[in-house]
Order: sequence, then C-alpha cells, then structure tokens
Amino acid sequence: MTSSLDARLATVLAREVHPAIARFAAQLALDAGAVAVLFYGSNLRTGSLDGVIDYYVLLPGEPETGLWPRVSYREWENEGDMLRTKIATMTLAKFAEACRGETIDTTIWARFVQPSALVHAADAATGQAVVDALKQAARTAARVATLVGPARGTEESFWLALFRATYRAELRVEKPGREKAILMAEADHFSGLLPAALAADGIAVTRDGELLEPRLDDDRRRAIRRWWKRRRRMGKLLNVARLLYATQTFDGAGRYAAWKVERHTGVKVEVTPWREKHIFLCTPGVLWDIWRARRKA
Repeated sequence: MTSSLDARLATVLAREVHPAIARFAAQLALDAGAVAVLFYGSNLRTGSLDGVIDYYVLLPGEPETGLWPRVSYREWENEGDMLRTKIATMTLAKFAEACRGETIDTTIWARFVQPSALVHAADAATGQAVVDALKQAARTAARVATLVGPARGTEESFWLALFRATYRAELRVEKPGREKAILMAEADHFSGLLPAALAADGIAVTRDGELLEPRLDDDRRRAIRRWWKRRRRMGKLLNVARLLYATQTFDGAGRYAAWKVERHTGVKVEVTPWREKHIFLCTPGVLWDIWRARRKA
C-alpha cells in the first residue's frame, strides 16, 4: 500500500486505453509536433468514447510565458463513430514547472495527482520526463494536503480537503460531492498515494491503523503556508484571465458549444463561419433558436 511513488506511477502509466484513444493521440502529436500526449479525465476512468475526451499535448522547447495552456476542440471520425476531444497544449518544460509548484497555477498538479495515461511519447527519455513531472505533481498535492487537511486523519480526509481547497482557489463550480466521487472511482490509485508522495517529499508520517499524522517541523509548515496563501489568493484572478484568453484563442469553440447545446437540450445548432468566429455575439440568436425549437416540440 505504501509502495514507492516510482512504482505506483509506472503502473498507472502502463494502463491500457482504447486503441482509438492512442491513434488519435498519435495524430495530435504529429499535427502539433508534440513530444508527448497525456490522456486523463472521466473517459480514462470509464473507458468510454462518449462525451469529450481530454488530452494534454506537450510540446518541445523552452517554458512559455504568459497564459497557458492553449485550448482547442477537435472532432475525429473513428470507424463510423465521432470522437470529440478537448485539447490543452503547452510545453513539457512548463508542464514540469507547474507540476513542481513553481508557478502560481494550481490546476496542473491538482489535476495530475489524479490518474492519467501517457498515450504517446517521442522516446524513452521523454516518457521518463513526463513520469518525473507527474511524481512532482503528487508531491506538490500531498504537501498542500498536509496544510489544508486535518492534523490527524484518514488518507481520504486529506484528499477530500485538498480537492475542496483547490476548487475554491480556482473559482471552479463543481457538483456537491464531486471530490468524493473522484476518490471512489479511483480508490486503487489514491489508496497509499499520500504516504508514498510525502515520503518522496521528505515528510515523515506516523500511522495508527487507518489514521495518518504528517510530521512537519514549524519552518517547513510556515513555508508551505506562505506558498499556498499566494496561490490561493491569485488562483481566481488567474482563472478569470484564462477564461478571457480562451474566448480569443479557443480553436473550435463554436463547434464545441454547439455540441454541448445539442447534448443538453436536444436542439441542433447550425455552426456557420460567422458563428464560429463570433461565439459570444451569436449567443442571443442561439438562445432564440433553442426557445423556438422547444416551443414547437
């Protein structure tokens, strides 16, 4: 249960995925000149091709500045079925920085302490670099969990506290119990992960049955508190800025929005070139179309 972080991640990243997921990842890497592609999210848990498949496409080069990642949406026909994907693109170098907690961002390490699958890597060295980044994400998340979680509690209580804290910091609106659902769906992944990650980070843990008590000296706790306070304060502003950035840079946003509308309302929305380019200006017209369609139903 307390196996090393290296062994745990090697198992997680070796998990099998649907062949279509791997083929699309290879195509995305080819199109973007990427060195690695990670697959994550609810489709990884369920194995389903339905809904929107989530990828992180990691590029070579120096860490980017400004706002990242760049988000896009693509559709790909696979043996008669349509795969819909949301793609976040950034450099591997910036991804690694974010996993180490060296940026004010909280989304990367909080997301990738959860399971993911490395579905494409340019070579063994690149694959190892991605695994090393994911180990850092686990260490960062576990470190924060010792601060926002109880002084002494079950492993689950620390993870629940962590996800709730990051949701608040990121201005994310999640359904009540979302964090509990994540832990239940990935019980094998999270069981034993906290002590393994804390051990890798040099933080001792005492155990009394199911209860864990991280042993932090005062200087280390103060340093973690200062680090987290800044990210908690800046998180909402950063995510608002990213939302505004996405309105200008989200490639395929019109098609993505149209698919979401049809999925949730049953009303098919025509995506014209103008609507694709001016997604917010066309919103009143789309709402009018939905209202009329429902009136006729």
